[in-house]
Amino acid sequence: MSSQSNQVQQASEAAGKSGRARMLISCPDRPGIVAAVSHFLHEHGANIVQSDQYTMDPEGGMFFIRFEFVLNDMDSELPVLVEDFARVADRFQMRWNIFRASRKKRLAIFVSKEDHCLLELLWQWQAGDLDAEIAMVISNHPDMRQLVESFGIPYHHIPVTADTKEEAERKQMEVVADKADLIVLARYMQIISPRFIEQFPNRIINIHHSFLPAFVGGKPYAQAYNRGVKIIGATAHYVTEELDGGPIIEQDVQRVSHRDNVENLKRIGRTIERVVLARAVKWHIEDRVLVHQNKTVVFN
Repeated sequence: MSSQSNQVQQASEAAGKSGRARMLISCPDRPGIVAAVSHFLHEHGANIVQSDQYTMDPEGGMFFIRFEFVLNDMDSELPVLVEDFARVADRFQMRWNIFRASRKKRLAIFVSKEDHCLLELLWQWQAGDLDAEIAMVISNHPDMRQLVESFGIPYHHIPVTADTKEEAERKQMEVVADKADLIVLARYMQIISPRFIEQFPNRIINIHHSFLPAFVGGKPYAQAYNRGVKIIGATAHYVTEELDGGPIIEQDVQRVSHRDNVENLKRIGRTIERVVLARAVKWHIEDRVLVHQNKTVVFN
């Protein structure tokens, strides 16, 4: 596809999204939830174009639903819809959010020295497959500056050492403040502090190079090799204070054998990591993920 054709396609897609919104709901399951929400949207002139739902248990479990709908005059009608929906939400004890599909989420990507996950995100963003704005890339090393800036994206080099970690994180928060909706740790090899995590609850996605909960912490490929595993994998998850213990968004695996050494496992794993992270980021920015306790419901 030519550059001009790609621009025309992206403009057409943007126009189509201008009248769309997404509603995410989680609440205790009981009869009448779907009917009540559907009726409410109909009364407010919304046309439902997509609906996904899941119940943990119809008898007292949690219920999750994602609606995508169209409004003719989004700017004037959506604020009214949001205000009025509070009455429905209160009746069913709902936790809910509504997002405009046309508002692209702003990403801040954190990276260290390995570039494969970063490159996958940049390529998908450039191709229009990642419908987001990459606001910046932050790294504790200078290595990626030329690569990132060639895409026209700001690059911030903030060195981190054991002695400067607290100050470095303060600088990171200053750079990110009010400029990012989602933090993506694309093989960023530093621990994020609880203070940072509090600023972005369920809005920091990490890629861990193992099939969690196996081999948490450092050097998971070496751990896997020492155990003689026959499958290796990667896990994208939201970051919590528990190391590599946050809600899992996406995972994938590939078979290996006794013939594969640690370097082979790393090489094979890089492909899994980049694909898994890109999927998780895509689903988050498309408002397809709901978090309940330490699990996710992903309407992909």
